[in-house]
Amino acid sequence: MRECALGIVFSKDRSKVLLIKRRDIPIWVLPGGGIDDHETPADAAVREVFEESGLRVKLIRKTGEYAPVNLLTARTHVYECYPIGGTPQSGDESLETAFFALDELPKPFLELHLEWIADALLNRSHVIEKPIASVTYWRVVKFFFLHPLIVLRALFARIGFPINS
Repeated sequence: MRECALGIVFSKDRSKVLLIKRRDIPIWVLPGGGIDDHETPADAAVREVFEESGLRVKLIRKTGEYAPVNLLTARTHVYECYPIGGTPQSGDESLETAFFALDELPKPFLELHLEWIADALLNRSHVIEKPIASVTYWRVVKFFFLHPLIVLRALFARIGFPINS
């Protein structure tokens, strides 16, 4: 699996975060995606935030680099970003885009991204490096029983057959 990059866009007072509701898998996530062959992770994060949310952003800092521990995950580079233009809007990859209060995140929300938001809020002077330990096969099975249609859509998208709404 190719590496990924994503951007965490906070409001000025850092009380809200930008999220997108994916079109292929209707779940709320941070904007991000795969790094193209010609891109740096930083460039990919800026591109993905724009493609998925309509916002132009400037990178503030790299907050984390997360290593895969199974076939469900990929190496992911996470950046804190600041909006410099555009307005949040849906697009080809997103059904909805909005800022949400950190204590009122929408459901269903990808739990792993909550961990990455928390890491960014630590304001460490160094890049946090750790494994993606919270994404396990057992959690996927459990999530399947709670949200079977979302998991089936994710599986179809993963094998190249996205079901767009």
